[in-house]
Amino acid sequence: MAIKGCLSVTKYFLFVFNLFFFILGGMLLCFGLWILFDRGSFATMIGSSVPTLKVWSYVFSGVGILTMLLGFLGCLGSLKEIKCLLGFYFAFLLLLFSAQITIGVLVYTQRNNLSTRLGTIVESVIKNYGLYANQTDLEEGWDFAQEKMQCCGWYVPEDWLKNHKMQNISINLYPCSCRNVSAFHTNSSVNSSMEFPEAKAGFCISGAKDKWPVYQTGCMNTLQAFLLNNSITIVGVCIGIAMLELFVMTLSMCLCRNLDQNYNKLARYS
Repeated sequence: MAIKGCLSVTKYFLFVFNLFFFILGGMLLCFGLWILFDRGSFATMIGSSVPTLKVWSYVFSGVGILTMLLGFLGCLGSLKEIKCLLGFYFAFLLLLFSAQITIGVLVYTQRNNLSTRLGTIVESVIKNYGLYANQTDLEEGWDFAQEKMQCCGWYVPEDWLKNHKMQNISINLYPCSCRNVSAFHTNSSVNSSMEFPEAKAGFCISGAKDKWPVYQTGCMNTLQAFLLNNSITIVGVCIGIAMLELFVMTLSMCLCRNLDQNYNKLARYS
C-alpha cells in the first residue's frame, strides 16, 4: 500500500510538473510568434533592431515548441499511465541531457578554434559592412552587439579601418554603433552628429581623422570578461538544469517500470 501511495504521488507530481512546462512552452511560443509577426512595434518598444528580433523570435518559438512537446508527453504519459509515452519522455530528456554534455565538452575543448572562427566571421562582417543598400542580418546583429556591449571592432576599434567602404571614400567615417555617447558630447566641436547619407544605418561622420568618439575596447575582450565574471553563474545554471533533468528522468523511469502488477491503473484503484 505504501508503494502504491508513493507511486501515486510520483504520478501526480510528474503531471503537475509537466503541466507547468506545457503552459510555459505555450507562452514562449506565443511570445516568439508575437515578435515574428509584429517586429516593428516590438523593436520600437525595446529599442532593438528588427533582424535581431527575428532571430530571437525563432529561438523563442523553437524552445516553446520543444517545451510543449516535453510537457505533453510527460502530462499524458503520467496521467493516463501510458508506458510508451513515458518511455518517449525519458528518451527525449536523455537525448537533451546527452546533447548538453556533448556541447559543453566540445565548447570547452574547442574554445580556441571557436574563438578564431568567430573572429574570422566578425572580421568579414566588418570588412564588407555597408557595401549593400540594405543591411544584412549579420550587420544588424553586429551593430546590436557593439551597442549593447559598449565595444568597437573585434580586437581593437582600428579593425574598422579595413572596411572597404571607409577605404574608398574621402569622408572620415566611423561606425555609429561604436559611438561612445559621453566622448561624443565632450568632443562635439571635433565630431559631427550627421549620418553619412549613403549608409544611413551604419556610418557617422567624424570631424578629424583618428579621433573617433567610440569605445576603445574590442568586443572579444568584452565578451571574454563577461564570460569570466559570470562563469560561476553560468556553470551553476547548467548544473541545476542537468540535475533537474536527471531527477525527472529518474521519476519517469521509476513510474514506467511499475506500471504492471504493482501499479495497475492507480488512478482507478482497480
